[in-house]
Amino acid sequence: MNIGIGGAPIREGAAARALTMNLPRRKKSSAIGDIVFFNVSRAFAALVLIMLGGIIVSLLYGAWPSIERFGIAFLFRSEWNPPVERFGALVPIYGTLVTSIIALLIAVPVSFGIALFLTELSPTWLRRPLGIAIELLAGIPSIVYGMWGLLVFAPLVSEYLQPFVTSTLGQVPGVGALFRGPPIGIGLLSAGIILAIMVIPFIASVMRDVFEVTPRMLKESAYGLGATTWEVVRRIVLPYTKVGVIGGIILGLGRALGETMAVTFVIGNNNVLNTISLFAPGNSITSALANEFAEAGQGMYSAALVELGLILFLITFVVLALSKILLMRLGRHEGAQT
Repeated sequence: MNIGIGGAPIREGAAARALTMNLPRRKKSSAIGDIVFFNVSRAFAALVLIMLGGIIVSLLYGAWPSIERFGIAFLFRSEWNPPVERFGALVPIYGTLVTSIIALLIAVPVSFGIALFLTELSPTWLRRPLGIAIELLAGIPSIVYGMWGLLVFAPLVSEYLQPFVTSTLGQVPGVGALFRGPPIGIGLLSAGIILAIMVIPFIASVMRDVFEVTPRMLKESAYGLGATTWEVVRRIVLPYTKVGVIGGIILGLGRALGETMAVTFVIGNNNVLNTISLFAPGNSITSALANEFAEAGQGMYSAALVELGLILFLITFVVLALSKILLMRLGRHEGAQT
């Protein structure tokens, strides 16, 4: 027997019986909470699919006059002439893909070097301020990058970078045609470099985060066996974090494909494709939409622009789908090795 408040005796089983009597009520409320939580979560997931379906349907509806009139030839025609309603998407598609590829070719190795320095080589006192500075770069509005690119970067490219590249890479047989032309400063190359500067903070931040999750014991064991820093990164860090690294690269590619204002300022906004030179002005899907959608009235002009948006949506979807397939293959390969 226990002694309660004021010395009154309390039976030992009283509390247990009271708890047992409340169990059905608690189980009922818990079951109701689980049902509500499950259905609310399912509704949110369904909302995402509904929104995605709505976007696809609206794009198809708006682009249907252009799809019906031009068909598949719309993808391979370079003419863009609104007064006579003759449209083709080859120039914007070419500009979008080329600038994104240039951005990745520059951004991926630079981001890898930044992440490697922050996680393996940087002094402890420098890691935090440098990491914060990189994250702040990711928050700068794209229009600021575009204005800086047009007013500061493009003149430097015209005066220094393009003449140097023309005198070196422009003389290489085969690829030299990509680096010849008048040094005007704006064009596909400038747009690709600006995109690279914009996506470097995103890719570097993701790589740094995934590099830091590598177990310290594995790295210290490799160092203890005499491995160099590069050997530790290549044989320990990269195999352990390759899925996250690829995810960061895909995140940067998605940003490059969808960027609008920065590209619009420096790409040149020219709908003519008569050379493969990266110095030549061009156009991208996003810059075409930004420049012309407000001027397009109802009719074929507007439908052609909406079809450009649909094409960009499909390009992004294909890129994400291929990346997902690649990540699944990597996962299966790791499972086979274990």
